[in-house]
Amino acid sequence: MSTEQVFAPQIKIPATYMRGGTSKGVFFRLDDLPAAAQQPGEARDKLLLRVIGSPDPYGKHTDGMGGATSSTSKTVILSRSARPDHDVDYLFGQVSIDKPFIDWSGNCGNLTAAVGSFAISNGLIDPAQVPTDGICTVRIWQCNIEKTIVARVPMRNGEVQEIGDFELDGVTFPAAEVQVEFMDPAADDGEGSGAMFPTGNVVDDFEVPGLGKLQATFINAGIPTIFVNADAIGYDGTELQGAINEDPQALQKFESLRAHGAVRMGLINDVAEAANRQHTPKIAFVAPPQDYLASSGKHIHATDIDVLVRAMSMGKLHHAMMGTAAVAIAAAAAVPGTVVNLAAGGGDRTSVRFGHPSGTLQVGAEARQVNGEWTVTKAIMSRSARVLMEGWVRVPGDCF
Repeated sequence: MSTEQVFAPQIKIPATYMRGGTSKGVFFRLDDLPAAAQQPGEARDKLLLRVIGSPDPYGKHTDGMGGATSSTSKTVILSRSARPDHDVDYLFGQVSIDKPFIDWSGNCGNLTAAVGSFAISNGLIDPAQVPTDGICTVRIWQCNIEKTIVARVPMRNGEVQEIGDFELDGVTFPAAEVQVEFMDPAADDGEGSGAMFPTGNVVDDFEVPGLGKLQATFINAGIPTIFVNADAIGYDGTELQGAINEDPQALQKFESLRAHGAVRMGLINDVAEAANRQHTPKIAFVAPPQDYLASSGKHIHATDIDVLVRAMSMGKLHHAMMGTAAVAIAAAAAVPGTVVNLAAGGGDRTSVRFGHPSGTLQVGAEARQVNGEWTVTKAIMSRSARVLMEGWVRVPGDCF
């Protein structure tokens, strides 16, 4: 009698591998997922973890579609929207590399640039509203943060135009420009205090054990973000990834800042809870402009930018800038007195060009005060997106 173990064969699931902005991820139509994974829960998480190749103690994602960085370990689920005045529902999952964990608490602003393209190409948009040539406006409901995003996707001869001459620092090759508008990006009730500035202040004294007292801006716009001054934590704002990511003490310091800031923002009740909320909040540090050499070798001059910003994502310094954090930067820069606004020279502004490790990015925001509270009605940025591969992704049939 044979004692050979019988293993379930692989199953294949329709999927598209896409770049959006400076990120890439695996995109699915909700209806194409196995029935058990069409609902939130353990089955969905196990399936997507296996697709990406997590958890991977080697930190390589050799046996999955992930790229072993926060920018490339992402999943997206899309469906037609049942909400009035919206075309598509967009759910984002940030997959941990070394832990069996998917964070559903926030959005990926970079991959947002690819949502409209996928939705058009995969029949999720009413054909009557898709022009043969010109711009297709796609109204997106971002399910994680319950916000409206408008993507303006270029069309040519009835198909999404992906190739163009728009250059985005952090992306090697040029592509077609996609304008993305984040409508009313501040948090609603239920996320922290529901206010754009959850502490009620544009700048706060922020005391962190072992680091002392810092000036910080806590903001809920695009994604919950904590901004501190670079010089207050021993940096000058021109750092590249190696300066942070190869320093275990630095990584520990930033995680402590993030965890204590999350408590201050009302996102968690105790710093220990931060381990199960890796995607949010973000922690970033800012400084006035100065010359530096970007990771690509490009010389960035102080006169090219308004402010320097470096941001952490999933415990590592990001190679460029998260799209949602760019929204937070735009919103904070538009409000006089925040640490971002002051580092950029202060005053009123509707746009800001900031320097990040890979180069520069310009973002805009419209901010105003209503009954003494600041609000941002819209934040705008340009990104690009491209299909890298489409077909089926395969996973073991018993993985979920």
